[in-house]
Amino acid sequence: MSISWEESYVGQLRALAGDRVLLFVGARGVVRDEAGRLLLIQRSDNGHWALPAGAMELGESISDCVIREVREETGLHAEAVTPVAMYTGPERTHTNMYGHTYQLFSVAFRVDRWSGTLATVTDETTDARFCAPDEFPAPLSPSVIETLADLAAFEKSGNVVLK
Repeated sequence: MSISWEESYVGQLRALAGDRVLLFVGARGVVRDEAGRLLLIQRSDNGHWALPAGAMELGESISDCVIREVREETGLHAEAVTPVAMYTGPERTHTNMYGHTYQLFSVAFRVDRWSGTLATVTDETTDARFCAPDEFPAPLSPSVIETLADLAAFEKSGNVVLK
């Protein structure tokens, strides 16, 4: 069960902070099927195709965050995850479609094992599907390409990518 924006930690913080730039701590998950295709979700807020992702809530770890976000946005149960990249720094400051500005600190995880049945529509998504790289739908979030490159670097070196 997902919580509303108003009930979320970031939503409550935004209500208190007004227009100030906030730190946003979040996670994204790279889920692949047996054929190596990547799971993409179409976000209900902006229509972009992206990896399952979202903000960490109070009382959870960053790995709990990615597990919850994968479940909320796809219906799948991530059973084992590995951190592959961390994204930080002032260049990660963005203003979203609602006019809220955040400096992002996010961790990309490879979902090593998952179970369940894919839900193509959820409270946060309008579609979801496994896609081969030459089949990625548009508009595609730029974070997908960056995360896949960082995943490849991690799988080659075994070192978490720090940006």
